[in-house]
Amino acid sequence: MLKLVFFVGVAGTGKTTVARGLAERMQATFLDRDTVGGRFVEKMLEMNGLDVNDRDSDFYKKHLRDLEYDTTKDICIENLAAGQNVFMISPFTAELKNKAWIEEVISAAGLTKQEVDVKVIAVTLSDMETQRKRIIDRQTERDTYKLEHWDDFKQRVQFVPDINWDISSTSILVFDNSGELTEEKINSVYQFVNGSDSSVS
Repeated sequence: MLKLVFFVGVAGTGKTTVARGLAERMQATFLDRDTVGGRFVEKMLEMNGLDVNDRDSDFYKKHLRDLEYDTTKDICIENLAAGQNVFMISPFTAELKNKAWIEEVISAAGLTKQEVDVKVIAVTLSDMETQRKRIIDRQTERDTYKLEHWDDFKQRVQFVPDINWDISSTSILVFDNSGELTEEKINSVYQFVNGSDSSVS
C-alpha cells in the first residue's frame, strides 16, 4: 500500500523535523505547505500592503489560505497517482475537520482507500513556553508576527486538532516532541507508519 502521512500541529512543535527524521528511513515525496506556497503568499501580501508574515489577516484567510492548501493537495494527488508515498506537513486544521477532503484526495489520484494507508501524526509539545522557545530558536521571518502577537496567538493554540476523517484510531498518533528527538522515537514513528501500534512519550 502507498503511505500518505500527515504531520500536523501548530507552529513550533517540530512537524518538519519529525518528518525529516522519518524520511531518512523511507522514501516519500516531501510536501511542506510553507515551501509550496510561501513565496507566492508573501508576494501577494506585500502587493496588497499587508504584513508578509501575517497568516491571520482576513485577506489571507479569504484569498490565499486555500490556494496554498489546494496547491499542496494537487501535488500530493499527482504523486500518489504516480505511485509515490507522500508526507504532508502543515496544520491542516480545516481539512482534518472535513470528512470528504481525504476521500477526494484518494479518489482524485485514481485510487481507493484499500490502496492508500493514511496516517496522521499530531506533533505536540508539553507546554506553551517550550513552543515559544522553539519558535524563537528557529529564527524564521514568518514567525515574527506570531511572536509580536503572542498573547493573542497562544489563546488559539490547540495542540491536538479535531480529526473527522474516516480512519481508524490506530492510524492517529499523538507525538509529544518536547524533549530530544532520539533515534528511538523516530524508530517508533517508523513502526507506527508501517502498521505497528506505537506509544511515544
